[in-house]
Amino acid sequence: MSADVAPPSYADTPTLLVKIFGKDRPGITAGLFDTLAAYAVEVVDIEQLVTRGRITLCALVTAPGTGTGTEGELRATVHSWAESVGMQAEIISGVGDNRPRGTGRSHVTVLGHPLTAESTAAIAASITSTGGNIDRIFRLAKYPVLAVEFDVSGAQTALLRTSLALEAKKYGVDVAVVASGLQRRAQRLVVMDVDSTLIQDEVIELFAAHAGCEAEVAEVTARAMRGELDFEQSLHERVALLAGLDESVVEKVRAQVRLTPGARTLVRTLKRLGYQVGVVSGGFTQVTDALQEELGLDFASANTLEIVDGRLTGRVTGEIVDRAGKARLLRRFAAEAGVPLAQTVAIGDGANDLDMLNTAGLGVAFNAKPLVQEKVHTAVNVPFLDTVLYLLGITREEVEAADGTAGAED
Repeated sequence: MSADVAPPSYADTPTLLVKIFGKDRPGITAGLFDTLAAYAVEVVDIEQLVTRGRITLCALVTAPGTGTGTEGELRATVHSWAESVGMQAEIISGVGDNRPRGTGRSHVTVLGHPLTAESTAAIAASITSTGGNIDRIFRLAKYPVLAVEFDVSGAQTALLRTSLALEAKKYGVDVAVVASGLQRRAQRLVVMDVDSTLIQDEVIELFAAHAGCEAEVAEVTARAMRGELDFEQSLHERVALLAGLDESVVEKVRAQVRLTPGARTLVRTLKRLGYQVGVVSGGFTQVTDALQEELGLDFASANTLEIVDGRLTGRVTGEIVDRAGKARLLRRFAAEAGVPLAQTVAIGDGANDLDMLNTAGLGVAFNAKPLVQEKVHTAVNVPFLDTVLYLLGITREEVEAADGTAGAED
């Protein structure tokens, strides 16, 4: 509709809320509106939901048109039709449309494994305590985790996020809060960390195992990811321990790399939606280049292990990809992709990802250290990377339908 055409106003118009409930089967919706059509009503609003084979259909309509019959006759006709098809009907008289939604609108995505009644009650109460109203609830996915989205109005996104973070931690669920609006649909660049995010491994530890110093390197890595050590300093310290390794180890490490469950689904789905996808890593191009080719990534940047005369020298070459470097690369990728930073998503798990996560329009801490979870927009603590899709409002059914269509085309 053109912006200069005023929408119809039902503010002072008598309306009827017609609710139909019962066993779902084809023809219920058509039957109700065919029944209502005899009274020349206008449809003001309509909602329909099917849960475990039971349909709830709500239609808000105007009162019967002139010369078509009375409200009482409409009620009798609808109840008679409902009874004939084995349904229940309820009709409530009133005036006008739904009241306007409050200012401040957010999507609250809840991931539970499982999602209990107790945690759901706590989340709903927390939303209410911030002044928010739950306008709609629907399920995004039933596996590998249950994902439910609450559409909330009347509360500021930042306030909701703070309040719900406490409940999430208390009840062991993941809660993500993002502002609603066009910007959520417009996010068009996703940039991920690699180690312990896109893949399950820490690449430098895989190299270290071949050098016989895995435990030593793992300890330094853990301290760096917790933010206890300067990343660049720790990188040089760990890489020095790899000096002398034969370059054939690179292929062995590539073969050992394990993608995080859901990684392929995440990338594949994002690419189908027209997103550009990249990785930035404090690891090494010897691995990220192979991942870029395997997954069809648009961007990839990492440190490079120096190899001379067929052996690792224990040094890295080129620009160091550290905490500041990851944020810098996110900006560079966004510029090259022609995507505003507000329309980017970043995913990571370590302290060296924090600048990148807080530079992006949406920063997601994926199975991250406590320090990281406390300082970003949202956190996901389930071992499935494709759950990030739910934060973008993409349902499991949509993902599977796209996979099915692609399989049929293949």
